[in-house]
Parts: sequence; C-alpha cells; structure tokens
Amino acid sequence: MILYHGSFVEVAAPDLLHSRPNVDFGLGFYTTPIREQAVNWCIKFKRQKKDGILSKYTFNENAFDSVKVLNFDSYSMEWLDFVVDCRIGNDTTDYDIVIGGVANDKVFNTIELYFDNLIDKAEAINRLRYEKPNLQICFRSQAVIDKYLHFDGSEKV
Repeated sequence: MILYHGSFVEVAAPDLLHSRPNVDFGLGFYTTPIREQAVNWCIKFKRQKKDGILSKYTFNENAFDSVKVLNFDSYSMEWLDFVVDCRIGNDTTDYDIVIGGVANDKVFNTIELYFDNLIDKAEAINRLRYEKPNLQICFRSQAVIDKYLHFDGSEKV
C-alpha cells in the first residue's frame, strides 16, 4: 500500500519523537493513502510561507496480521470517544496502528460543540455522518514504523 505524509520537511526516517501529543489518534506518525489529502496538508504549510513536502512510503500490509490495529470504518460514537480521549490526553490503549477518519476543521467544530456540552453524543454523530470521511493511518509504534513502513522519496508541492 502506498501512503503519504504532508509536511514542510522531507520525512525519510519517521519517528515518534517528533510527534505531537493530544491529536486525533494520539501520539504517532500520521499518513494517508489519499494523495490529495496529504497535498492539502502541505498547502497549510505553504500558507505559513514554508515549503510543502510530500513524503511517500510503501507500507507492508502483512503488518495487519501481526500488530494491534484499531480500525474505524466510519465516524461513530466509538470513534468520537477515542478522538476525545486522545485529544484530552486520556488515551491508555496500546494500539500499534489506528485507522479512521480525520477530525478536520468541520469535524473539529462538531467535537468542540460536544466538548462544551452544547450538543450530545448522538447529535455529534448525526452531524459527522454528513462529512466526507478522509482517511488517516496513525503509526503509534516505532518498531512497526521501522519494520513495515519504507520511505520511497519526496517531492515539493
């Protein structure tokens, strides 16, 4: 499987040391199989007068047979609970890889309404149903990154 990572630098050797805590799926290296999604992430950096660099990887899908994976097929109450726990630093799970939709700006607004108790969980999920799901694959284990994710190069966008 081909995966992409959008940044302002080439990431030839992904590591968890440079990851941010308290994001959608917790501390990890975030990729997507959707090239356009990664390019759009690069554009955010370009707006900040930085380079947009798209790094490309080959992921050995045999990993799915030997590592602990959490896969969200859609925005759901379970997805929302997991994202909320990760964003408040309350994730205690030991998944190696987490796969699911991105909490983009529109999705994040819904999550914020839920955080602030302005809407309940059912209403949050109802609103999220209408969002076009993107896909992110978060590698939360350095050993999995090192063994199964191989850098193929990068390009400036």
